[in-house]
Amino acid sequence: MTSAFDTAMSRALALAAEAGESGDVPVGAVVLDASGTMVGEGRNVREVTHDPTGHAEVVALRAAAEVHGGWNLEGHTLVVTLEPCVMCAGAILQSRIGRVVFGAWDDKAGAAGSMYDLLRDRRLPYRAEVIGGIRSAEATALLRDFFESRR
Repeated sequence: MTSAFDTAMSRALALAAEAGESGDVPVGAVVLDASGTMVGEGRNVREVTHDPTGHAEVVALRAAAEVHGGWNLEGHTLVVTLEPCVMCAGAILQSRIGRVVFGAWDDKAGAAGSMYDLLRDRRLPYRAEVIGGIRSAEATALLRDFFESRR
């Protein structure tokens, strides 16, 4: 199935593969502006930079904010290969991202519908649209292969 986010997810998957090659968990992310143009990208860099906040989503949000010239990314879309964790969901909400599209579900730490649903929590002042499972087989395979190679 081809989605409107296929090109962005292709780039995110390539970034995820780069992360895995450098020893980080293979997760990649891109940010699209309202016109669908990629304005930020990132991959997991925790191992490379020794930064606990070096998740793909945070790296991509920082890059997009730099291009945008401000932290408020309302109207933007984050496309990421793995369901965001609690930390990343918080960063997404703080940046006012309007839509999150992800590949693989994360039953252990996901905060966009699996473990938690922070991105759509009505108790919070801001919420994001969530579209999960886009090219999930590819994203899941990257993660599975990465962890199997380390066992």
